[in-house]
Amino acid sequence: MMQLDELTGAVVDSDGIMWHRGRPAQEYREFVAGRALVPLPDWQLLTICGPDRLTWLHALSSQHLSNLVPGQSSETLLLSPNGHITAALALVDDGEQLSVFVERAIAPEVVNHLEKMRFAARITISASNDHVIALAGSGRDNPPIDPQAIWVDPWPHLPGGARYTPAGVEPAATHIALAAVSPAHWQEYLGAHGETIVGALAFEAVRIAAWRPRYTREVDERTIPPELDWLRTAVHLDKGCYCGQETIARVVNLGKPPRRLVLLHLDGSAEHLPEHGAQVMWKTRQVGTITSAVRHPELGPIALALVKRNLPADAPLLVDEVAAAQEIIVNPSGESDARPASRPGAELRGVRRGLQRPTMR
Repeated sequence: MMQLDELTGAVVDSDGIMWHRGRPAQEYREFVAGRALVPLPDWQLLTICGPDRLTWLHALSSQHLSNLVPGQSSETLLLSPNGHITAALALVDDGEQLSVFVERAIAPEVVNHLEKMRFAARITISASNDHVIALAGSGRDNPPIDPQAIWVDPWPHLPGGARYTPAGVEPAATHIALAAVSPAHWQEYLGAHGETIVGALAFEAVRIAAWRPRYTREVDERTIPPELDWLRTAVHLDKGCYCGQETIARVVNLGKPPRRLVLLHLDGSAEHLPEHGAQVMWKTRQVGTITSAVRHPELGPIALALVKRNLPADAPLLVDEVAAAQEIIVNPSGESDARPASRPGAELRGVRRGLQRPTMR
């Protein structure tokens, strides 16, 4: 059975992820043009079958799923009661089965949580042994390999969501897809078309440049969706009650999430990229943390970071003693385009102020 590390020039880590094949810039261009694909062994396909699968997951998660049309891609978040993100699920339904793409590191926890929440729902949950690959460009619309399921990333917009970017600011997104391929098809393709397989750095360059959050990179134990501008595609503001909804509603109505995601343009003179968790410094204070970093073939070294929301947009920053300039993603004002013009209940507060204490006789 052929493995990725047998491909010419492959640089593969201990987790089996092939990062590049010696030509990261060329691999990126081949990927975005649709002439190459990226294997993602750190992703897992789950399947949910049964007549209640959509209404059941609709009630548990942040997205409106009860009327999901077959073939339509969506995504949803599982939240704690305090609104902290506990999992991110990429979804596509075929009318009989819901395919769920999830990062492999959290797949067992997701399955365990969903099984505990199954109750009387008529569903079955299982983990697939299919290989997950990423596609872009023409490869997304015409996959070079027959997929078992394909999820077309809806980023940066889905109906019912909201944006935390300043007015008129949008990510320059290269549209991608995740596909699940059977082991037999993958081995056949690997042996016959190995030259069209490129490293995960190409996928990460596309993702980071598009400000696209990823659970295992951007999320920590305190993260709420507004901090990452993830209401764009993973939260529906007009659906019914779900775990964590109170936090979402409060932050949408009042604004000011504690932190904000920012794209950092790093000084290109440094030979290394910051590691996940590296400190973002302003003067002598830590004001944030690096979540993802990549050397982009066109933009140079870039990184996503979570910083304090009230950090000035023009603050000169340092990461590992390297200068970094902010590209604003989440507005420092903390306001989304769904925030009401006035705080809910303002008219009632006006009435209350007009009430007078009755005089005792």
